Formats: sequence, structure tokens, C-alpha cells
Amino acid sequence: MKRIAILVSGKARGTNMAAIIDACRRGHIPESEVVLVIGTREDAPALQRARELGVPTCVVDPKALPDDEAYGEALLRALREVQPDLICLAGYIRLLPANVVRAYPYRILNIHPALLPLFGGKGMYGLRVHEAVIESGMKVTGCTVHFVDEQYDTGPIVLQSVIEVRDEDTPETLAARLLPVEHATYIRAIRLFVEGRLKVKGRRVLIQEEA
Repeated sequence: MKRIAILVSGKARGTNMAAIIDACRRGHIPESEVVLVIGTREDAPALQRARELGVPTCVVDPKALPDDEAYGEALLRALREVQPDLICLAGYIRLLPANVVRAYPYRILNIHPALLPLFGGKGMYGLRVHEAVIESGMKVTGCTVHFVDEQYDTGPIVLQSVIEVRDEDTPETLAARLLPVEHATYIRAIRLFVEGRLKVKGRRVLIQEEA
């Protein structure tokens, strides 16, 4: 069984997290299980949802630690306890500490609710992204699953999915229509990783054919 750990932030609702857990249990992500959800706050909605789903949780509070390196070391201690094959960010809006990224090269995935490299970077999350998309006049938007590197939203892109931006869209309606597409895209990307079908070549992620 491939072991998956999920990182969430304080205000994350846990929709992508729950979709991943469900996909593992239904076999849509084959021979895999979510073994731990790590949050930044005890009262995070996503952590409560994980507990309701019977998944082990823990809290690593960056505000209780002196700096990012110490926060990263605390995350690494929690991760080493469960030995994950893959780490997924799901509603995790912090910059992941560099020592964590270096410990799990090309083994950390994130999903962003826009077509990177557009509308990414520090502070671009949640409804802010969809507001920026609508204000830009773009006719399409989408989501991007990428490997995590040491910057915001700049790692090699694994998958992207596209939906139209309608004339009547608000940030809220755009987010709602994109959410099920996010779930499906993230699950497909995780499945490709678990099946060993992703190969990073420079900035490109190549998807190998099924055996």
C-alpha cells in the first residue's frame, strides 16, 4: 500500500482532502491509503472532517515555533512517524519549508485553482484567485496539479483541467463550478504518481503509458 500524508491550513474546509480519502477507499487511487492529516491549528475544519472520516491527525503549529526551519523540522518528525510515499497539500496556503521540500523531492503535490503560471504566487488562494481571473477578462480558467518546490506555485506541472468563465460568473460561482473538476484532476494526478507513471524531465512532467 502506498502511504499518503495530507497537509491542511487553519481555515481549510477539507473538500480536496475528503475527496482523496474517499478515492483511496473506493480504489480510484489504487492500493493507497491516507495515513495522516497534519494541520496548523487544532480547530481547523479539515482536521475535524478527517477525524470524522477515521483518519489519524496531528497539529504542527508554525506560530508556536521560532522560525520556518524549526517548523519544517517539526513537520518532518511527524512525517517520519508514518513514512509517507507521497505528501499532498490540500488547502495548505503556507510556503512549505525548504527542508521539507528537500527531504521529499518530487514526492509532494499541490493543487492550485487556476491555470499556472497565471494567477499564482504568494497571497493567491481561495476567492482571490477567482476574482483575479474574472477581472482579467479571461474566457477560461481551471486548476493545476504540480510538484512542490521551494517557491509558491512554481513546481513542474503534472496536470491541468479547463472550464469556461461565463459572463455572469462571480468568484463564488466560479469556485463552485471548478471544485468538482479540482477533485477529479487531483485524484487523477495522485493515481498517476501511485502507478509510477510520472517522470520529471527538466520543467516538464511526462506521463508514461499504462503498462
